[in-house]
Amino acid sequence: MFRSYGSGVPRPFRDSGSSQLRLLDGHKHLPDNEYTMRNLNYQLKQLCRQNRDGSYSTQSKRTHHLMLIANQLYALGFHGMNAGSLKPKHVDALVKQWLEQELSTGTIKNRMAVLRWWAQKVDKQNVVARSNDYYGIPNRQFVTNTSKAKTLNTSDLEKIPDPHIRMSLQLQQAFGLRREEAIKFQPGFADQGDQIRLKASWTKGGKSREIPVRTDAQRELLDQIRKQVGSGSLIPAERSYVQQLRVYERLTANAGLSRMHGLRHDYAQRRYEELTGWKSPAAGGPTSKQLSPAQKERDYQVRCLISLEIGHAREQVLSLYIGR
Repeated sequence: MFRSYGSGVPRPFRDSGSSQLRLLDGHKHLPDNEYTMRNLNYQLKQLCRQNRDGSYSTQSKRTHHLMLIANQLYALGFHGMNAGSLKPKHVDALVKQWLEQELSTGTIKNRMAVLRWWAQKVDKQNVVARSNDYYGIPNRQFVTNTSKAKTLNTSDLEKIPDPHIRMSLQLQQAFGLRREEAIKFQPGFADQGDQIRLKASWTKGGKSREIPVRTDAQRELLDQIRKQVGSGSLIPAERSYVQQLRVYERLTANAGLSRMHGLRHDYAQRRYEELTGWKSPAAGGPTSKQLSPAQKERDYQVRCLISLEIGHAREQVLSLYIGR
């Protein structure tokens, strides 16, 4: 369909002065309105395959966003595109639609990051403005003081027939792990006695981290997992990560369990109370304005510590979990 040159930039082939693509595999020519959108999707997939930046989860989400963007561009009337023909008008049209759809600021910013990745890979960085302010995208709201915490009880877990998935969910609750981290968990590597250690390949952003083992319940869970899988992982030997992820999604949906990211919120709120002695704002505790100077100092130190435990580099992000 196309060749690669430079740093993996796809080169589409088009006959000059013709509305038809010149295919190199001997297939008959197809008009633009029948072929070119499929061509854009195909080229963007190839771009992703040639540039495997980030973790598997990051790559998968990027590909998903790019396919969505390609389909949206087609629906907006841009039928003659290829991977190298991204222009400011395309970005403007997409952002306008996203704002009209009232998508969350976080969703729009994630899609903008994908657009910038695409533009950079085809050497068109200047097509997308560096600042989201240029497009009128509002700042992300970090402070809501509304709890999004989720908890799992015994009856919830009994609805999950797969022991590996059940234990992944328990890890999310006990240690505040992300879904991918809990699915890929290997007790032989992770269990260090007084802490668990997460591989960089399991985590968002590819950064390894450690989380303390503080309670008997955490210790018992780790022992159960080790008894279940030995030196293996919570992904059965006959499955890949993607297959296990699909099983996780299917079984949690069948059990009526949704937004399991809320287990991380619950961990952060419990940890905050444990370390400060008072509830977090999202859990009904005092806001930052209501704290004494000494309490504010303790509050900041605890926020920094919990941010590291749940895998965020910025203390500010923790406000999404525990409020401000």
